[in-house]
Amino acid sequence: MRSRGETGTGISRRGLLGAVGLAAAGAAGCGAPAGDGGGSPQAGHVTAPPPEGVLGANFNGDPSTMTFAELQAVSATWLRGFFPMPDAEQGPPEGRPAIGALLTAAGRGYGTVLSLKFPFDRRPLPVPGSTAMAAELQRLDKVLPVVLNRVDILAIGNEPFIETRAADRGDRLNDFYETIARHVTAYRAEHFGDKCKTRLYMGALNHLDRPAWRTPAAERWMRFVRETPSIDGVDIHPHLPAPAAGQRYLDYVLPRMRPEQRFLATEFSLVLLWKKHLSDPVAPAFADRYSVPRGTPVWRVLKNAIDHPFPQRQWDDLLAMSPWFAAHRTFLWEQMDRFRRTGRLAVATYGVGQDAAMVRDFGPDKTPWLLNSLFCPYTVQPSGGLPGRNRAWTDAFRALQHT
Repeated sequence: MRSRGETGTGISRRGLLGAVGLAAAGAAGCGAPAGDGGGSPQAGHVTAPPPEGVLGANFNGDPSTMTFAELQAVSATWLRGFFPMPDAEQGPPEGRPAIGALLTAAGRGYGTVLSLKFPFDRRPLPVPGSTAMAAELQRLDKVLPVVLNRVDILAIGNEPFIETRAADRGDRLNDFYETIARHVTAYRAEHFGDKCKTRLYMGALNHLDRPAWRTPAAERWMRFVRETPSIDGVDIHPHLPAPAAGQRYLDYVLPRMRPEQRFLATEFSLVLLWKKHLSDPVAPAFADRYSVPRGTPVWRVLKNAIDHPFPQRQWDDLLAMSPWFAAHRTFLWEQMDRFRRTGRLAVATYGVGQDAAMVRDFGPDKTPWLLNSLFCPYTVQPSGGLPGRNRAWTDAFRALQHT
């Protein structure tokens, strides 16, 4: 999805410190062998399991929303982020925050997933053979030498059907991404042969629970995935209005792939369900306990938490006393079970931390991404050296590392 601050400039003191720390770690690790941790040794190493039914952490495009201490606190062993391809013009890719963080994580033993983001929602998609397409391929040639054989999984695309103008979401979209995929495949074969550890996926499809998004272009996308031997599978982003809607994604993509192919779910959540309840009155029990006027809408209470972060107990109570949230506290368990029962999940990743754009101009129409995050630095007071957290998610995330 696009509205979580992928280009936001607001950053908290914590986010700034996280960015500085990760940048320093990335600089130490860049160019180092895959086994060289780099960065500060106290963060420690992990041993990532193979990509078979794994639940990892996701920072999207901004690694300043997390620290390695937070990853350790929830026992994470896999990490995902995306890289906007125009940033390849801003200097060496290994020095950009997202790639630097993933390379540092790889050096510390984490499994890593990098999604390449091509933002064309405000300009036409390049046509193969054009000057604009040549420029995109030149950017790729800056990034591929840095990440291939170092990250475990490279997803070609982030959310192509959202990050493309509506007028281009037909054959033009397919032509563009198929050209990119063939270029990546050819580069990997030429420079690494069969020894490259990086697996390739096409990503990611959105809103497959809605018939209107199952277009001829989506069918062609899946056909290309199925018919291209170098592609290991497809990425999906099930942001859902109800838990059962996640099955519709699986029902769509699994029959359209080769039996040995797998899927990623590098983003998933119930954020569309949370949004339905922003204008509900806050639970009376919560209102009475914390001297909030009865009838105050949920969005206003969340805005209060943004303006004056709650103690952990108050945040816990807000969620536990809200029936629309409490009824779905087991969502991570249920969705991971749904994914794993297919026998074809490679890696799913879940959002680590709130970012500045999640809380900017918060109101009744804002998509409440802030309710998805494991850690909640913008709405919950820190404790024990870590930001406040959403215990429904952190407890489940940690337990799911061992099931």
